Amino acid sequence: MKKMILMGAMALATISTQAQDFKPVLEKTFVAFDTTWDQPTKVELSNKLSLIAKKWDNEWVTHYYLAYSKVALTYNEKDAAKKDAYLDEADKEKQDAVSILKKDNDETYVLGAMIANGRLGVDPMNRWQKYGPIFSGDLESAKDLNPDNPRMYLEQGISKFFTPKAFGGGKKAALPYFEKADALFAKEAATPAANDITKPHWGKMQNDYFLKQCKIEDKE
Repeated sequence: MKKMILMGAMALATISTQAQDFKPVLEKTFVAFDTTWDQPTKVELSNKLSLIAKKWDNEWVTHYYLAYSKVALTYNEKDAAKKDAYLDEADKEKQDAVSILKKDNDETYVLGAMIANGRLGVDPMNRWQKYGPIFSGDLESAKDLNPDNPRMYLEQGISKFFTPKAFGGGKKAALPYFEKADALFAKEAATPAANDITKPHWGKMQNDYFLKQCKIEDKE
């Protein structure tokens, strides 16, 4: 009986350790991915995130960050078919995260908007009618759940930034969204979430970049 109790305690300790072990490796890999501009390095780190998601398959955030990485890989990819392939992977991982959560949260809605915007960007003229409403709808759903999520405003700003001025976009139109996000990133940095990889807090670096770009005057 004592042997069985000891074995049971050891098994529980192993499970607890395994549940916690993913955080350091996930954080190290994701931060490295999110702070490099080198595409081959990003691909390598995204593949590592894939291994992490497979090893800790029951953690929603491992799938979430893998999905994020697949969307980010499209930004420097020229081939439309490869972009769609990355977005297919992102969508699958996003759905896995939602399945584990048993519902969407504000972060998965923002991720869904990113995927939709990526799809639209592959072929804007032929895809805006389908993916434009999905992008807007997911961000509205995120706002309903958490109006203080800075990543929601970051994504709105990016969309406006790359929309032609003739269609209501451009730097001037995008700037208020990045400024709103900036204030919310500062607020988020003062919370425990800023030190917890299981509570997404990426985006400050990207927002700073676009804020700077919006303040640079275009040469006519």
